[in-house]
Amino acid sequence: MSFSQQLRQEADHIFEACYNHPFVQGIAKGHLAKEQLIHYVKQDFEYLNAMIQARALGMAKCTAREDMELFNTSIGYILNSEIHPHNNFCQVAGVNYEDLQGYQLAPTAQHYTRHMLSASQAGTLGEIIAVTLPCPWVYLYIGEKIMKEYQPDNTHPFYEWIAFYGAQEEPRMNAYLHRLDELAERAPKEEKARMKEHFMLSSQLEYMFFDMAYKLEDWPVQKESIGAAD
Repeated sequence: MSFSQQLRQEADHIFEACYNHPFVQGIAKGHLAKEQLIHYVKQDFEYLNAMIQARALGMAKCTAREDMELFNTSIGYILNSEIHPHNNFCQVAGVNYEDLQGYQLAPTAQHYTRHMLSASQAGTLGEIIAVTLPCPWVYLYIGEKIMKEYQPDNTHPFYEWIAFYGAQEEPRMNAYLHRLDELAERAPKEEKARMKEHFMLSSQLEYMFFDMAYKLEDWPVQKESIGAAD
């Protein structure tokens, strides 16, 4: 069993929990509140900015052009393609995508982005791949499973979102899985342990991100509350 297969096996319960989360099931069944969709898009836009930065940090550490292309392809995909599922949510919510950009990160989103950027700044190429891998892998898993179990068609309100993540002919993380396995083969024991730790924490934070969107998570003390006490 390869290193990436071991990681996926150990995180299987988290991937399954993500699929069964009420936010993801709300996507599958076509029932989410407008406020939940908006909160998700606000936070995911900023999260994906951090993902781009993490991948850029990986590119800066590359010495081989093949690795540079790996990170460059991913960055281009996020910049040019992942706006489509966001626009699907915005269309259903009846809001403009541009109006949901530049918002403060909620606690879970901030934790996730800081975790990802910290590991990418201090870590090796293997660690950068490991910390950023759960996001595309979880989304592929839940997208494919929704397509199989619910068989949505283009009348489904979230069909574009589901099809974007679940109907990919060639999963875009395959190149990352292959490269992670190559790096893990020659990585020292301590580095492999860090790769696993980063991967598992990012997997947990994927679940928490869905929970954040579903519960409209925000900071507990708001500016208005402080002013009311003056």
